[in-house]
Amino acid sequence: MSISPPFPMRRALPGSEYCGGADCLGVINDAAEFALWLSSHILSNTGRVLATVVKTPNEEIDEYLQVLAELAEASGGGITDPPQTVGDCADWKDNRILDLAAAVGAFLIVSADVVLTSMSPWRGRPIIEPPQFASLVDASRRARRRR
Repeated sequence: MSISPPFPMRRALPGSEYCGGADCLGVINDAAEFALWLSSHILSNTGRVLATVVKTPNEEIDEYLQVLAELAEASGGGITDPPQTVGDCADWKDNRILDLAAAVGAFLIVSADVVLTSMSPWRGRPIIEPPQFASLVDASRRARRRR
């Protein structure tokens, strides 16, 4: 018997061998330690990248964004559109990520954006890349199991 996943399996994004974002979503899917918060800005930007960079068909993009929204809700997070109050970054888009973190009281920001990670810690919040986040969670879980 063969079970087909709802989305075509991709080993990684083009040009990379490891997709830390997928591991991060796995952590969120567990809904154990972290909540995922999204905004319409993040969702539209994710859709844009899937369409223009990864060349994902529109119907798959819509399904993927719906799954992200469901993961956010199930993890104890959600989707919110915070007021635009942060201007710490030259890049308007990066400020929208920081707006979200400030509005929801995030204690950690996970991003592959070089400008954002270079600002770490931002207002006391570490900004780490997806592979680092997945690795830290994995190490923490392993340590807990050994006790």
